[in-house]
Amino acid sequence: MTNIRNFCIIAHIDHGKSTLADRLLELTGTVSKREMKEQYLDNMELERERGITIKAQTAMMSYKAKDGKTYQLNLIDTPGHVDFAYEVSRSLAACEGALVIVDASQGVEAQTVANVNLAAKHKLTLIPVINKIDLPGADVERVRDEIEEELAIEASEALAISAKTGQGVEQVLEAIVARIPAPEQRDSDPLQTLIFDSWFDPYLGAVSLNRVVAGTLRRGTHIQMMSTGKSFEVHSLGKLTPKPTPVDELRSGEVGFITGSIKTISDMRVGDTITETRRPAASPLPGFTKVKQMVFGGIFPVDPNEFTLLKESLEKLQLNDAALSTEVESSNALGFGFRAGFLGLLHMDIIQERLEREYKLNLIFTAPSVVYHVFTIKGETLVVDNPAKLPDPSQIERIEEPYMLMKIHSPEEFIGSILKLLQERRGTQKGIEYTSQKRVIITYEIPMSEMIFDFHDKLKSITRGYASMDYELIDFREGDLVKLNILVNNAPVDALACIIHKDQAYYKGRALCKKLKENLQRHMFQIAIQASIGSKVIARETLSALRKDVTAKCYGGDITRKRKLLEKQKEGKKRMKSIGSVEIPQQAFLSILKLED
Repeated sequence: MTNIRNFCIIAHIDHGKSTLADRLLELTGTVSKREMKEQYLDNMELERERGITIKAQTAMMSYKAKDGKTYQLNLIDTPGHVDFAYEVSRSLAACEGALVIVDASQGVEAQTVANVNLAAKHKLTLIPVINKIDLPGADVERVRDEIEEELAIEASEALAISAKTGQGVEQVLEAIVARIPAPEQRDSDPLQTLIFDSWFDPYLGAVSLNRVVAGTLRRGTHIQMMSTGKSFEVHSLGKLTPKPTPVDELRSGEVGFITGSIKTISDMRVGDTITETRRPAASPLPGFTKVKQMVFGGIFPVDPNEFTLLKESLEKLQLNDAALSTEVESSNALGFGFRAGFLGLLHMDIIQERLEREYKLNLIFTAPSVVYHVFTIKGETLVVDNPAKLPDPSQIERIEEPYMLMKIHSPEEFIGSILKLLQERRGTQKGIEYTSQKRVIITYEIPMSEMIFDFHDKLKSITRGYASMDYELIDFREGDLVKLNILVNNAPVDALACIIHKDQAYYKGRALCKKLKENLQRHMFQIAIQASIGSKVIARETLSALRKDVTAKCYGGDITRKRKLLEKQKEGKKRMKSIGSVEIPQQAFLSILKLED
């Protein structure tokens, strides 16, 4: 037990977390040179392409230290993005220490601060590591000062390394052994095991990755999930080295995977506690919460015949991603599809790419929306994630929307443009704090609905990519919100309806009508494209009719002959308009989703 070290790596996106993990695997001989590839632990194509960790991985390494002892190092990887904050908190709960990686040229960024605060709550031992010292723009002393000021970590012993070239990486292994404490010996206590990751295997069923906190887990043990009370028998145990290696038992302090007679991943919830059915623990481990979806959107196949394929694809994705929720939805304009819930925008983006790449589907995603709390005059409280479900305005007493506390880290030269962007998005300033002469932290409270379209892209473009942000949900607040309907030829198009702040409804309505007019085909009759709030029309565009020249055959003769033909055409168009329906092409929906860009 004294030779076990459980640690994770904390870093902002692109600060070299996966590269350092590669070097550690290489130096300890866990992965041979022949098998080694870049971003070894990122085994998803999307992770490699974008250079981000989406699904946390684990690797057990054996390291012979300079003191002559051989240590078992359990690296528990963490996702870097704010959408996966809950998974990060569970990974941290499974460790005794963490490596805090900071880029030597970019310095401390928002996500690092958020995760270090999370690690401090779990009382982890933190080892600061300054990476990328081989870059021409590296400034190690400035970054040391930033670590002390912004992260409140003693940085005099911060390790300066280059994970890419391998310079100084051996010092990191020695620091893990010397500074991170060994886990507590609790083999004889009732079994308590923390699930910090789970996935679905077609042969084994649901597999959970666990940290044994107390007790000993053996094959054949009957285990129980403390949140649901469901019981299962353990079929196999193992450790990831990083290949699965079977073992007979997992003792307190060790990290490994469990498989049993478990059919669905929803029975293996991340953060849940496993105990023994025969001798259960008195209480579960703290910190377990049910994952809450924050962003909702419709997913529809371009070809209606692909609906069954979409259904099967989503079911397969849900097996490996318990945070994705779906329910069947039908739209007059788009046919049958699904309403899906996501942890955030990056999560939504990843699901979209995986559906299109891995399952070769051609899809339309409707504009994302957030969850609203609607209070009716009858005293009911409704949770609305789809604008189509919003009750009639006469029945609504008030609508509350989610607010986020946002922290933006940026060089001070961009303060003006950042504040302007936040003011436009209905933000409320909470503070501006200078962490050094040239770096600043801007704190704002902002409605989540204002963030979900293009906020991050705009922030990156106005700060030339230097700003980084972190956010968390604070509460729901009352807002002057309305449902904006789009009508084409007097028929509402449910897929284009949205919930929006009253002050912005007119501008958004005009922009939507204009965009639709550009993308709709002309018919033999005039088409009215309108934006309305309730029964009040606030914007209108008119698509003029295609006109056949019925007077072409009248050359010469009395004018009344031409007038008679034109009147006959007019009557026909009036009749056609009353029974004619307008097909909205898929291209129109796609162009409207790019409206915010």
